[in-house]
Amino acid sequence: MKEKILTNVRIIDPSQKMDEIGNIVIDEKGKIKSIGKKSGTSKSAEKIDLKGLVAIPGLVDMKAFVGEPGFEYKENFRTLSQAALAGGVTSIVTMPNTKPVIDNVSMVDFIIRRGRDKAKVNLFPCASITRQMEGNQMTEFGLLKARGIIGFSDVNKTIQNSELMSRIMNYASDIDVLIMQHAEDYELAKNSCINQGEVATRLGLQGVSDIAEKIIIERDLSLLSEFPCRYHINQISSKNSLNVIKKNKSNGIKFSTGVSINNLSLNQNDIGEFRTFLKLSPPLRSEEDRLSLIEGIKNDLINVIVSDHIPEDEESKRLPFAQAATGSVGIETLLSLSLELYHNESLPLEKIIKCLTINPAKILKIDKGSLKEGSDADICILDLEKPWVVKAEELKSKSKNTAIENRKLQGKVKMTLLQGEVVYSN
Repeated sequence: MKEKILTNVRIIDPSQKMDEIGNIVIDEKGKIKSIGKKSGTSKSAEKIDLKGLVAIPGLVDMKAFVGEPGFEYKENFRTLSQAALAGGVTSIVTMPNTKPVIDNVSMVDFIIRRGRDKAKVNLFPCASITRQMEGNQMTEFGLLKARGIIGFSDVNKTIQNSELMSRIMNYASDIDVLIMQHAEDYELAKNSCINQGEVATRLGLQGVSDIAEKIIIERDLSLLSEFPCRYHINQISSKNSLNVIKKNKSNGIKFSTGVSINNLSLNQNDIGEFRTFLKLSPPLRSEEDRLSLIEGIKNDLINVIVSDHIPEDEESKRLPFAQAATGSVGIETLLSLSLELYHNESLPLEKIIKCLTINPAKILKIDKGSLKEGSDADICILDLEKPWVVKAEELKSKSKNTAIENRKLQGKVKMTLLQGEVVYSN
């Protein structure tokens, strides 16, 4: 590869506390050679004048589903890669709820090999915490970690057995693996499909209280004080959960927290008259909860914003609300929808980018999410002011179940580089 220089670009990199106009020099190996206003130039290098656009590290999405193996009709590595790169995402943590479930060494070898052959992004696969995600028996954390697993999650299922959860944390602590928990008490959430409250009553749907989320967080953080391990709450959705998190962090318990961009940008009123594309888990909650989550990011109680990308075929969504599949595609719109919080002055731009880049990279212990010298040149180039409208048929994902159809956004990815190569251009 020929050396490249990205010129006349506003560089925002929270990992270096950098926000300045300058150049980015990329060497022949696809690494950052120099960066910033004092960065040099080379006559022999390929120059790309970005004319004042913004460069940030390639996004790290900590929660996305890929359909291989078993659900290729919903999504596959190729279509996931295309959608991710169009959204400026260069690193993805993929979930293990495939068919078969990723819970053994042979499945890990398969998924890594298939991803290497077909994907055009950096893939970091998760394995399930328990066999078949049934919540009964731990998987072999040590063996799976040695084969390349980045963390362990039962995705949208929660470890209900407290004794098992304590053993999981104890073992995870011994071998330094990341546990990513979906916080929801099964009995309290059983048969529910929407937040408990006025909207659920009006629509005649079974609702779930935020207590179902809060009670698992309280239990797990109590266990964490006894069995300290790398623990991450995949997504929180309520003000009550934030209060628990604040209390435990002030008591010195170390853990990290994520939130879905959907819960930051939508509330239960957006569901309207049974809009099944907004059936999500955790569910959309009240406007008060949404505003509290934004404050949680401001106050560093929430560390990561995720897309919670869950592709579903149209037949699974075009059903009565209670029977419809749960989830929404979102990896392609993750950055633009997050920028809405900057444009409406809810959050500082640097804070948003931090939650999408260096924070998840640190939690995962991967060398991504930064444009520091010597790192891979995984770069997202965006126009902060570019207006556009989300049209499902124009999205790159194989499934089109977006929760924000026809939403007007401001901020669009113009180019994505992976190890110095331009892999997406708009």
